[in-house]
Amino acid sequence: MQQKKYLTVSAWLSLMLLLFAASCSPSGERIEPFGRNVEKDIETLSSDEFQGRAPATPGGEKAVEYIKSRFAEIGLMPANGDSYLQQVPLMEVTAGNFSPLVISGNDGEISLSYLDDMVVGTYRMQESVALENSELVFAGYGIVAPEYDWNDYEGLDVKGKTVVVLVNDPGFATGDDSMFTGNAMTYYGRWTYKFEEAARQGAAAALIIHQTEPASYGWEVVRNSWSGTQYGVASQRENGRLLAEGWIHLDPAREIFGLAGIDLDEAMERAKTQGFTPEPMGLAASVSFTNEFDFADCHNVIGYIEGNKYPHETVIYMGHWDHLGMVETGDGTDIYNGAVDNATGVAGLMAIAERFMQSGEQPSRSVVFMAVTAEESGLLGSRYYSENPLFPIETTVGGINMDALNVYGPTRDVVAVGYGFSELDDYLKRHASAQDRVVKPNPYPERGYYYRSDHFNMAKQGVPMIYANGGSDYIGRDAEYADMVARDWAERYHQPSDVVHDLWDYDGIHQDLWLFYNVGRELANNNDFPDWADDSEFRAAREASASLRRN
Repeated sequence: MQQKKYLTVSAWLSLMLLLFAASCSPSGERIEPFGRNVEKDIETLSSDEFQGRAPATPGGEKAVEYIKSRFAEIGLMPANGDSYLQQVPLMEVTAGNFSPLVISGNDGEISLSYLDDMVVGTYRMQESVALENSELVFAGYGIVAPEYDWNDYEGLDVKGKTVVVLVNDPGFATGDDSMFTGNAMTYYGRWTYKFEEAARQGAAAALIIHQTEPASYGWEVVRNSWSGTQYGVASQRENGRLLAEGWIHLDPAREIFGLAGIDLDEAMERAKTQGFTPEPMGLAASVSFTNEFDFADCHNVIGYIEGNKYPHETVIYMGHWDHLGMVETGDGTDIYNGAVDNATGVAGLMAIAERFMQSGEQPSRSVVFMAVTAEESGLLGSRYYSENPLFPIETTVGGINMDALNVYGPTRDVVAVGYGFSELDDYLKRHASAQDRVVKPNPYPERGYYYRSDHFNMAKQGVPMIYANGGSDYIGRDAEYADMVARDWAERYHQPSDVVHDLWDYDGIHQDLWLFYNVGRELANNNDFPDWADDSEFRAAREASASLRRN
């Protein structure tokens, strides 16, 4: 790559002061546009021409080619040898021929029907699955969390057995801020963790008891999400997962515990206390189903700017390029254009890359720009990268994920999902304050939003990540406008109506891009390795990375 000519330090400082002043306009003044191509890139990626950007479709491939060409135009170096592409092998799994889930014991049996009473599936690459008379064990919340002195599996051998667990975590159940993180969900409360931990313990299967409030969604969401084609990464690692992963409705769960001679409400009370003892239930579970598989290759698009002082250390900007594609209806074809979700994030990714290249500042650390695939299918592109990184995890400093940026105008506040999780909050607050803005936590911490977008896969590897966006205190607007925005977005989310429309005010995006750029620029030019909070479930992974980094 031809090396750019960089400005002198004094010229660069003068330029940055002008840009920084422009980005911090007083309330009521127009926000200085962050980049000249932001609006064009959003409108292009969300146009009908891209057919909703579903992975492994012509529209998805068109999006990959567009992003790749923009990275080259901007002048980013390809991250995968001489290529901007990282191949992500996707697997489609369509299950069928479900038997009832039969729970049997000395006093009889209960038969649970698929969808109404239970859902079940697997990501193992096998065409038929049969769980036969697997012993049931109630393992409370199914959590092993040393930092909270909590182990629901202590002294318990579940090899080949089926564990029954509760959703969320004891902090939510008790409302006690001194237990876990109180009402705010930890990763230990997410259903994905429950299955991962059960597999680590050697269980054959795990069943989560659904409750609407701690799950933050009703049974219909579980039923709809778990039926039909599911997506995974085509990898032999999947064969280390559970033979069967599933949920059971609360009502039949009560019947099952009754058959075991256990009062479910009393068991839930015991499960949220320190020193909970798991309980064999004296019952066995049986279920069978078949799988059909289809495979396709998709791609993450990754470029970078090489640092001039610590090129082996990296700061990440991330956004997913995929959306939901097209759906045939009786009236024709609906295109899920995904303008906000997430043409905005990808356009922001490219705009920040362009700003770095045009600023004249060669950063001390390398800055990586990553457009990942298959977020809507289960965060699969970012998961694949986190398990197969192109830059070492131990020298990845931190990053920012941009997913669904603010298109309704500039705000006085910034909402940080996962506020309080890591030292990156200090960076965010510092640069938000320079914009006369205040950082606020997400108002619904119990819903676990931090674990539902691509940054989470990097967090699991120990890399601190920011996931933030403009808030709801709109400059020059009243509370009624904020309420209208919330309703409008709720109606458009994952719908064909997520398109560029008349309510859009690009100043909101420009304001947030200045914020994210300044945070990343500081990270890229200092010596810090931000850490997680002391009680974070991700701190141990960061400490392991630090040990590798020192060695």
